[in-house]
Amino acid sequence: MFTGLIEARGRITSIEMAGDGCALMVREPWLAPQLAIGESVAVNGACLTVVAKDADSFRFECGPETLAKTNLGSLRVADHVNLERALRVGDRLGGHFVTGHVDGVGTIAERRPQGDFEMIWFTAPPDLCRQMVFKGCIAVDGISLTLVDVQVDRFSVMLIPHTLKVTTLSGKALGSQVNLETDLLAKYVSKQIIAECRSEVGK
Repeated sequence: MFTGLIEARGRITSIEMAGDGCALMVREPWLAPQLAIGESVAVNGACLTVVAKDADSFRFECGPETLAKTNLGSLRVADHVNLERALRVGDRLGGHFVTGHVDGVGTIAERRPQGDFEMIWFTAPPDLCRQMVFKGCIAVDGISLTLVDVQVDRFSVMLIPHTLKVTTLSGKALGSQVNLETDLLAKYVSKQIIAECRSEVGK
C-alpha cells in the first residue's frame, strides 16, 4: 500500500528483456541505500519488488501482465520514473490509499499553464472515468492528485508548482501515456452497483 506522495525520481539505466518480461535497473543514489531486497516500491505507480541493488541503483523484474497494463513497457534508457516506498503502519497518510495495482493507461491530451500552476487533461477508458468523481482522488503515474473535472472519457487535474518540480509529469509531452489507478473505495462501490443492477435485470 502506498500514499501517492512521490519520494524521488529515478533514472532508468538498463532494460533487459527476458522472455515476455523484462528487468529494469533504476538509479537513485538517495533511495538505494534505504531499500532492502524483497521490498515493494511503486514505480510510476506500479508496485514492483526490489530483486537486487548496489550503492546507488536497484533492480526490478516486470512480468507480461505488468508490461501489458502499464506504461512500464514503453520506458527507454535515461527515462525518469516516480518512486515511492510502501506505506508503513503508523505513517501519516498525506495523499490517499494507493494499492500500486494499475487499472489502465491514460494519455495526456492537453496542458494549460496558469502562472506557476498547470491544468492537465487526460483521456482515459470510460470504465475508469465512471469510477472518478469531482474532487475525488486519482493516482497518475503514482502521484496522488485531486480530480478537477470528470467527463465520459477524460478528466483534469491541477498541478501545484511542487508537484511539477518533484515528479515526472512536468516533462511529459502531449500524447504521453500515464498509469492510472482509481480510488479503492470507488472500485468497490462501482462493483456493488453493477452487481445490483444485474440482479434487478435478472428478476
